[in-house]
This record gives sequence, C-alpha cells and structure tokens, in this order.
Amino acid sequence: MPLNKAFEGREFPAGAPFTVTAESIKKFADAVGDPNPVYRDASAAKAAGHPDIIAPPTYLTKLNFEYGAGMLADPDLGLNYMMVVHGEQEYQSIRPVRAGDVLVMKPRIASIAAKGRNEYLVTEANIDTQDGENVAVARSTIVSRGTAPQEG
Repeated sequence: MPLNKAFEGREFPAGAPFTVTAESIKKFADAVGDPNPVYRDASAAKAAGHPDIIAPPTYLTKLNFEYGAGMLADPDLGLNYMMVVHGEQEYQSIRPVRAGDVLVMKPRIASIAAKGRNEYLVTEANIDTQDGENVAVARSTIVSRGTAPQEG
C-alpha cells in the first residue's frame, strides 16, 4: 500500500522539553566511541571556547528516537515498519548542543516521493531551546520498500 501523500508538509506538535545533561552527553560519547574531552570535561570545553560541555553532533539522534516516531505511527500514513529501512540522517547545526540546554523538537513530514518501487519519506525537525533559540535542524530519510504506486 502506498504512503498517504496527504501527510506531506504536515506538522506535528512539539515534544516535551528535553533537558541535556553532562552525564547523558558523556554516555552518548562513550557509546559512539568518541574520546574528545569537550564532551566530558567543562575545563576542556571552556578552553575550546564553549561555555560548558558540548554534545557530539549526532547526540540529537536521541531526540529523533524520543519524539520523531510518533508522527510515523499514525495508521492513516500507511507506513508499514516491516517494509522500512533507514536511508540517511542529517543534522544542520546552528550551534553546539550544551549541557544545561532544554531543547524542544518540532517535527514535520517534509516530503514523500516515489523512486522506482520504493517511497522515500523525509522528516524534518527544528530543534530549539525552550527560549526559542534555534540549535539545529534534523532531517531523516526512511525508505518504504516496494510500496510505490505502480502503473499498469
């Protein structure tokens, strides 16, 4: 069954505020094997010109998993997770995420496009501080295998 193109451009409510902690940054850096001291030591972060410990660029994946899945769960979208593979992930960083940031993610379905037998669903989310400062834009492409409408 093809994806419902009426969802293209649909915005979803912002998720609950997410507080970034130094501990969660350290755990994430450990999980991805990045030893950079600016992810663990406030003195190293300050020496590098940051006001506090910063997060690795892909840290924002945590928010995608926590808040992005809800928009894809709507049965009217027609997405069958048994047919899905991850296509790509992209972050446009405006400034580094820092310990102490309280972030809000506002997701939307940016596009749905058929290519051959597959459909490509692109989600996009603005990630702002609770005070409204834009920190990043997250984009994710998932591939719905074999669901594109076929002629004839």
